[in-house]
Amino acid sequence: MTSKRITKATLKAFIRKNAKTLYIRQESSFDGMTDGTEYHKAAQFNQVDEKTINMTNENTLGIKGVWLVGSSNNYFSAYEKDGFTGIHVYNCCGTFTVAIKSETKK
Repeated sequence: MTSKRITKATLKAFIRKNAKTLYIRQESSFDGMTDGTEYHKAAQFNQVDEKTINMTNENTLGIKGVWLVGSSNNYFSAYEKDGFTGIHVYNCCGTFTVAIKSETKK
């Protein structure tokens, strides 16, 4: 990944560019029963079905496990670990990483 500041636009461009080889790992998500985020102990990367991607849905982008919030309250960082390269996202609704396998990096 680049050393430039990562934004929502960067995330969307990364997803568009790598739609066919995209993976997601959802590390935590909001749980209404506890009124907070709960971590997924066995989080692992799963391939995204390219057909579900929908950039017009501003909160999920059509990807199960993605949840973006408004008012610039998403925090983005570069991810390069475990054989994957991508973008890690943290916000009040959870934590997830969208990535591609490092050997398929374009």
